[in-house]
Amino acid sequence: MTTVDQVLDAMITYYGPDARRINHFLKVYGFAKQIAAQEGVDGYTQELVEITGLTHDIGIKIAEEKYQSAAGKYQEQEGPAEAKKMLQALHVDDKMIEDICYIIGHHHTYTHIDTLAYQIIVEADFVVNAFEDGLSKEAIQKVYDRIFKTASGKQLLKGLYL
Repeated sequence: MTTVDQVLDAMITYYGPDARRINHFLKVYGFAKQIAAQEGVDGYTQELVEITGLTHDIGIKIAEEKYQSAAGKYQEQEGPAEAKKMLQALHVDDKMIEDICYIIGHHHTYTHIDTLAYQIIVEADFVVNAFEDGLSKEAIQKVYDRIFKTASGKQLLKGLYL
């Protein structure tokens, strides 16, 4: 079983019967995996993007318990420590954990996106959230113009919504 498969199993167990959250992270994982592959990233970045796609919202569970809110700032605040604990238990490389936790701790922050992996997670998450949140075509266009940078992410968003 690959590390990605182990993380997938762990995340399904973590969210238990919360099918909505499981479906969300599976969709983000799928789009992130595809965008990364189409962008031709190296093997490390591909694995980083896939694991981060699965774990990006791990902080929601704790945020809802602590703050009764799933707001992005709370996800970013609570997610890295929870991800680190899970990923260390699965014996994920320390550098990979550090990179994953950085993205988790910033994935709702759309300024200063400083790596391709971070960009891909932001784009994949937005593609899913646009549908799940029922965003207007105008709102999607604004994000497309301001935030989307990868050719693959732009093509995907445009093909689905614009």
